[in-house]
Order: sequence, then structure tokens, then C-alpha cells
Amino acid sequence: MNGASREALAAARERLDALTDSTSVDAGSLADELAAVTALLDREASLRRVLTDPAKASEAKAELAQSLLGSQVGGPAVDLVSGLVRSRWSQSRDLADSLEELANLADLTAAQRAGKLDNVEDELFRFGRIVSSSTELRAALTDRKATTSAKGELLGSLLGGRADRTTVRLVTRLVTAPRGRSLEAGLESLSKLAAERRDRMVAVVTSAVPLSDPQKQRLGAALAQLYGRTMHLNLDVDPEVIGGIRVQVGDEVINGSLADRIEDAGRRLAS
Repeated sequence: MNGASREALAAARERLDALTDSTSVDAGSLADELAAVTALLDREASLRRVLTDPAKASEAKAELAQSLLGSQVGGPAVDLVSGLVRSRWSQSRDLADSLEELANLADLTAAQRAGKLDNVEDELFRFGRIVSSSTELRAALTDRKATTSAKGELLGSLLGGRADRTTVRLVTRLVTAPRGRSLEAGLESLSKLAAERRDRMVAVVTSAVPLSDPQKQRLGAALAQLYGRTMHLNLDVDPEVIGGIRVQVGDEVINGSLADRIEDAGRRLAS
């Protein structure tokens, strides 16, 4: 998102935080309602364009949203959507994208309230690793010919009873309504949102053998000092990392593996 859309989403996230700070608001139900509005706007492109038309008065757009949604979703969802359509948008699709993000954040807030946000972060990461390692599973989950119910049943067999309810909700929504993204990109986006919810950055740490608890603590402290923010470690084991570790934070890779050092040395000799 650029410019006006980014500012509109930032303001909406603040409104969401204010709403969900109240224990009277059911964050899970709010997530469902925001996801339903997202689906509506995806189906009705003309409505999306009307609600983001800069030539129309902000209050008129808010009144339209309230009249359409007032009997379909609860007050908190109507308030959020009304605030969104009062804002200016760089392009109409950004409105639906923002609503989807707010729905995911509402679910993550529910997990945070229950003290399960760490579990959800880890489960999203692990599920992403499972998907990337199984072409058959990825094909089944992204098959455009498969019905929504079939994909839901498959996810239920994979995650039911094994993952937190919030993880299941987030992954199911992503798989059944990918909205043009790859499954991997969607899972990565969810992981980042979960980390942001705790104001942390995510470091993907790959090592040849599992790290001990003291090693994890030292690495986490070193990365926090380096980046100036608390760091959540997503740990992965890859025997091909001959020694040391590989750390990726966003697009930045900190290469400390022996295999990479050998490869670098070979390149220097060859040159």
C-alpha cells in the first residue's frame, strides 16, 4: 500500500485496538464479520469503487456502509468499516485488503487475550514449513477445482486437535479465500502480523542441530540488541547446514553457517 491507503490502514488499526481493548467486544466474532465484509467487497467491485470514490462525500459513504451492513454485522464492525470508507484510498482494492488485515488482527488479539499468541506464531511458522516441504499438500490446498468444504475438511484433519483455534481459523481463511496470493506469501504475512501484535520482529533461524535453551536466549538477546527490538525466533533444523547457523530477519540474511563459508571461500579461490 502507498500514501493515503497506508495512512487509512494505520488509523483503522488504532481504532481496532481501541475497540478490542474493551473486554465487551468479542474479537473472534469481530474477525468473522470483518472477513465477511472483505468477501462482499471482493465480490462487488462496483460497491468497492463507490465506497472509495474520492469525489463522494465521506459521510455519504459512511451512511451507505451503515445502511448496507447495519443489519448484517455488529456495531463494532460497522464502526470500523464506516471509519475506513471515510478515509482516502490510493486504489479501491486497498479497502478490502485492509479489512482482511483487520480481521486477522482481531483473531490474533483474541489469541493474545487467551495467552496463546506465542503458540499461534509458532504454529503458523511450522505449518508454513510443512507446506513448503510437501508438494502434494500444497497442490491440494491451492487446487482451484477443490471446493471450500473439501479444503476445510483437509485442514481439519491436519490441524484439528493439534493447533490452537486461532491458528486453524487464520489458516482456513487463507486457504479458502487466498485473494490472489500464494499460500506461502499469505502464511508469511500472518506470521509478521502475529509478531507485530507483540511488537516483535521475527528471525528465522536455521541450524544443523536443535539449539539449546541457553543458545536461544543468547541469540535472541544479541539480535534484540542489533535491531533494537524484541526478537521472536522461529527455529528450523536443516542437516545441510554443516555448522553454525543461518539467521534471516525480513529480507536480510545473516550467514554464519560453515557451509556458506566454504562456498564463499570456493568462490574467492575461483576468482
